Amino acid sequence: MSERWKPAVAAFVVAAGGMFAQSDANRPSFIEFEVASIKPTPPGAGGRWIRMQSAHEFAAKNHALKTLVAAAYNLNPRAISGGPAWVDSDRYDIVAKAPSEVRPNLDEQMSMLRKLLADRFQLTFHREPKELRVYALTIAKGGPKLKESTVSPDASPEGPPPLIFVVSPQLVRLPGRNATMADLASVMQRAALDYPVLDKTGLSARYDFDLEFTPDETVFGGALGAGADDSAKPGLFGAISQQLGLKLEATRGSVEALVIDHVERPSEN
Repeated sequence: MSERWKPAVAAFVVAAGGMFAQSDANRPSFIEFEVASIKPTPPGAGGRWIRMQSAHEFAAKNHALKTLVAAAYNLNPRAISGGPAWVDSDRYDIVAKAPSEVRPNLDEQMSMLRKLLADRFQLTFHREPKELRVYALTIAKGGPKLKESTVSPDASPEGPPPLIFVVSPQLVRLPGRNATMADLASVMQRAALDYPVLDKTGLSARYDFDLEFTPDETVFGGALGAGADDSAKPGLFGAISQQLGLKLEATRGSVEALVIDHVERPSEN
């Protein structure tokens, strides 16, 4: 089992989604968090997530620096290299306050997280292309089984809702609303699968869908084990095909990887 999945996953929710931009000229500028606390995760803590706790409070729990960087830059952790061993072993809890009465959207949250990582961890890096094992998200034989969303992405000031995995040992649910295929590939590579996922569907619309699957050793680093033997739901790869008309194929591809040049442990504050 991958080290990053060893903490218990009894009640585990991961918020993730693709990056999007709002065209509202009246929105405030979310450059950095107003205040932020970064502390080591207490021993024995289970679960791992990043989400807005309220309209103004951002929190990340039980995250290694590598998975924080993965979230902030929309990458799979395997596309991140360099730095000392502790970037993948030390766990941190972050609580931060957004600088406005307006709730930041996902893109704005991750922008402020990137600034926080640069300031508190003194993180610097460079990019370089790497050939890695990847999953290609493509259209299955018979075509996609997706319903185009009729809701405008600008219907809410915060933009489209992020995709959220709701995970239990018996069943995993992923309700998608107003989501793109880039969003789907993003949440798969950041939360469910151990390798980068490349959107090769060619689909550019936004969709509403409900994906349900039985967890097995191929998802979440095997942390959930195998689901119920009598489950009526297939595993992830079967569910993607049967329910969405898509497929995930293991292959190799070029990924714009992130290489850490310098990083420091943050002081407790």
